[in-house]
Amino acid sequence: MSDYKQTLKLPQTGFPMKANLKQKEPEILKFWEEIDAYGAMVAANEGYATYVLHDGPPYANGNIHMGTAMNKTLKDIVVKSRNMGGRQAQYVPGWDCHGLPIEHKVETELKKKKKELPAVTVRKLCREYALKFLDIQRKEFKRLGVLGAWDKPYMTLDPKYEAATARELGNFMAKGSVIRGKKPIYWCCSCHTALAEAEVEYADHSSPSIYVRFPLADKRVQELLPAGTKWDPAKTFVAIWTTTPWTLPDNMGVCVHPEFDYVFAEADGCLYLMAERLLAPCAEIFGWDAPKVVARLSGANLEGLEACHPFYKRKSPIILGDHVTLDAGTGCVHTAPGHGREDYEVGLKYGLEVYSPLDDAGRFLTDVEFFAGLTVFEANPKVIEKLKQVGHLLAQEKISHSYPHCWRCKEPVIFRATTQWFISMEANELRKKSLSAIHNDVRWIPAWGEERIGNMIENRPDWCISRQRTWGVPIVALICEDCDEAYFDPAWVMGVVEKFAQHPTGCDYWFEAPLEEIVPTGLKCPKCGRSHWRRETDILDVWFDSGTSFAAVLEQRPELSCPADLYLEGSDQHRGWFHSSLLASMGTRGVPPYKAVLTHGYVVDGDGRKMSKSIGNVIAPQEIIDKHGAEILRMWVSAVNYQEDVRISDEILSRLVDAYRRIRNTVRFLLGNLADFDPAADAVAPKDMLPLDRFALDLMERRHKTIAQAYEDFEFHKVYHTLHNLCTTDLSAFYLDIIKDRLYVCAGLERRSAQTVLHRALLILLHDMAPVLSFTAEEAWQTLPEATRPGGKSVFTMRLPDASASLSDAERQGFELLLAARGEVTRAIEPMRKAGGIGHSLDTSVSLYADGDMANALATPGLDLREFLIVSKVQVRPLAEAPADAHASEELAGLKVTVDRAPGDKCQRCWRYDEALGQDAGHPDLCPRCTAVVLGN
Repeated sequence: MSDYKQTLKLPQTGFPMKANLKQKEPEILKFWEEIDAYGAMVAANEGYATYVLHDGPPYANGNIHMGTAMNKTLKDIVVKSRNMGGRQAQYVPGWDCHGLPIEHKVETELKKKKKELPAVTVRKLCREYALKFLDIQRKEFKRLGVLGAWDKPYMTLDPKYEAATARELGNFMAKGSVIRGKKPIYWCCSCHTALAEAEVEYADHSSPSIYVRFPLADKRVQELLPAGTKWDPAKTFVAIWTTTPWTLPDNMGVCVHPEFDYVFAEADGCLYLMAERLLAPCAEIFGWDAPKVVARLSGANLEGLEACHPFYKRKSPIILGDHVTLDAGTGCVHTAPGHGREDYEVGLKYGLEVYSPLDDAGRFLTDVEFFAGLTVFEANPKVIEKLKQVGHLLAQEKISHSYPHCWRCKEPVIFRATTQWFISMEANELRKKSLSAIHNDVRWIPAWGEERIGNMIENRPDWCISRQRTWGVPIVALICEDCDEAYFDPAWVMGVVEKFAQHPTGCDYWFEAPLEEIVPTGLKCPKCGRSHWRRETDILDVWFDSGTSFAAVLEQRPELSCPADLYLEGSDQHRGWFHSSLLASMGTRGVPPYKAVLTHGYVVDGDGRKMSKSIGNVIAPQEIIDKHGAEILRMWVSAVNYQEDVRISDEILSRLVDAYRRIRNTVRFLLGNLADFDPAADAVAPKDMLPLDRFALDLMERRHKTIAQAYEDFEFHKVYHTLHNLCTTDLSAFYLDIIKDRLYVCAGLERRSAQTVLHRALLILLHDMAPVLSFTAEEAWQTLPEATRPGGKSVFTMRLPDASASLSDAERQGFELLLAARGEVTRAIEPMRKAGGIGHSLDTSVSLYADGDMANALATPGLDLREFLIVSKVQVRPLAEAPADAHASEELAGLKVTVDRAPGDKCQRCWRYDEALGQDAGHPDLCPRCTAVVLGN
């Protein structure tokens, strides 16, 4: 018996089975740097249609986490897939560098020194801190395999960016949209600054819930009671409910709904006013026994009655407001215009004082009787104690409810009226125009994003754009020292802005320049006529910074354009960057800054819990990279449905490692069987291919179209599943399994026909996996001989040649029947294998009994059924001749199968059984097919 191994065409490739990603990926990153893979990818599409994905700036503070890693990888997948799909998509990464967290870190390091240092020194330290973490994050993002203009990112601390931000404020001022006034806004007592809606998050909080009675001695009450009713002014009260006892010192009124029904009810010898619907539940809370309704009347009839504050000598008039509800409480709402949006608006209507006697730390000022020096939360029990002393506390309890917290320090916030800068939502119809753009001009992915941001815009108050901090873009305005009037003439503002653009550190100019250089010569206050000015020390909300990136980046960088094709961030950015960007652009341009907005969910652990250091379930991107390689993390991003919250765990990653191994092994098999294939010389035209190869080629093209469409539709999980199924099912379990024999054993057309398909399959695989499995695709691309690569030095410059192997519907249907027949043959063979009668399917001879379409399919010209079914002998006969014990399927009509041991002897080269073995005397142990190959015939 001869050793024929040397005559077989066995796979040969330098592409290793073991990925060794942790060591290989840094080598590939270095290679990408050397050849400028990003630049080459973009240059390959010169002259093609452009696609702009605008990067939402991550905060330059701390290392990246799984959320930012997922976000950057999603963007990378979009940019690479658009480029490889024939559009020029450039990626300019950006960073948000201003704001409280950075300033807070610097303050912590400086401790008491901070108060002694000038603003420019603090700003210098903040700049250094931001740039330090920008470099750290840039390295971490690049390690993920994300390609982009990393050497030329945009930064909100760049002088040109700062100038652009200040210029947009000037544009708003020129349109008359900027207001300076005293309004209640979210205030963080810990951070000592105003907050915008986007900077507030809700969490459970325990608050004291109290019911309080306000004396109602107004003589007009008598007129509202039935004739003849005896009325005692000293025993008449209006009942209110609040979960913020600390706001009672600032009470200026009691609000009722004009259309609700109210009652005067007698209980415990007193007369109480409250909503009729809430009388019964309140009576139960207060311990009243069957209160008697003395009078019924609408809220409108109560307007103008004067109640008294429960512990100050101050009137508290009854006013009307549509914001009053009957969900809880008494239907009579304690109103403090200095501490609530609705309270402020209704108080403005009635001329109530906007009273908010608190300092920046949330402490009551020294002139506040009983509570001076206490923080608002310290004051809560003291207010309750005072109410008990004066006899006006009806009931108290603790409730747990959703309460606003500062998203930076996580402490509860308050509503506090202070003088702030606002962009009006009504001026120039900003709200109306923004809503129109949301519903008519922007594609929201997923679709529910439209309703979410629409509701936010519809119900939001004016945009509070001022912050009482140091590290940011200043609000360019002058304040009169004598009367507090603000001067912000747009032409003057724009002149100052130009100084920002020219200054080495941008808007530090505002803090460094002498006041006389900033104030226009001879400027007098238009209100009081005096000339004592100071520069405004408030800075802009960082959301205004990042929200103006369309003006600072998209409109300024020649490789970009506005509006962007896509903004892509986490779902929290409906209230953040998507929100501020839309308002900033609509307010100054009248158009949205984006055509489409895509959002992804949060990363949670394997049990669906939020990642938390206290729980100990945080997984850092670097951990995954160190254990598995960045490729597995990228694969995870593509495999999940990112539109929901996304789970990650060791178990999930282990499954992905197995899936990656299958894909890699498929690529390796393809490369190994193309070692001697030169597509220019050896490729077979589709019309000359074997039928199975044409079908496989057609199948690959169909999968490629599915993946291309999935990329276009941002359905990356469909990309992953199609790629995985293509490798494991369509190729490994079907086509490659079948043609392995032909590849190893045959020569000439039979081998080259299959190799042509393998080459195309490899190109399709590398092209379609490159946006996701970038490292592996590049490694495989570099393994191919340069002459066989349709494109430049990197896989990202490859261009997939057009294919023309499409089958007709009839041909496809024929092969679908053949695939079904193959499955039935496998099922028919299995019992014999289990019984030990055979070891391999090549040990069998199969008889197929068929009629109709199945018989036609089995008679496909040029199809080798022995190869297709991986058996040694096949006979096809009419269905009517099938024996009674033939295998049949309930699902597949027109086919029955019988299986026997293969006749003849086993060829020692291909392992098929053949009755014509040994026809050549020199090779008695070879079948005729192998004999011809060995003899070179």
